Amino acid sequence: MDHARVLRTVLGVTAGYLILLGLWLGWLVRRTPPGTVPYQIVALVGLFGSCVGLGMLLAARPSKADRRLLHHGLEGWATIERVHPLRRTDHHSELTELDLELVVPGSETYRGSVVFDVMPGDRAKLAVGEIISIRVDPSNRDRIILVL
Repeated sequence: MDHARVLRTVLGVTAGYLILLGLWLGWLVRRTPPGTVPYQIVALVGLFGSCVGLGMLLAARPSKADRRLLHHGLEGWATIERVHPLRRTDHHSELTELDLELVVPGSETYRGSVVFDVMPGDRAKLAVGEIISIRVDPSNRDRIILVL
């Protein structure tokens, strides 16, 4: 998860909400029928929650370059030769360096390493000797993405 992207999204939605709240308090609340203010407050809070949720959903998507690589990259596979845990992260996963033997049909086998955020559920899939699917950028063989 890209924490900076999520933070920018939450700050942007909050800024927009504060502008909307200022307009509502300064202009609209005086022109509404009596007795409807509590319903308007519930609607405003629900709108804020919905916008934050949708914003975080969109912020958690892979970058445009990663999505392009997933759709248009060359399909291949990699054999994990070495797994070297680097450090634990703040979201119960482990930053791990994987040494790989990369195979892309139609080209020579080559070696590379990837630093990957390994979730506890994926640990068994990323053991030494396992074969995983990859996508390789056709114009830059050093740019790969793991497909789990």
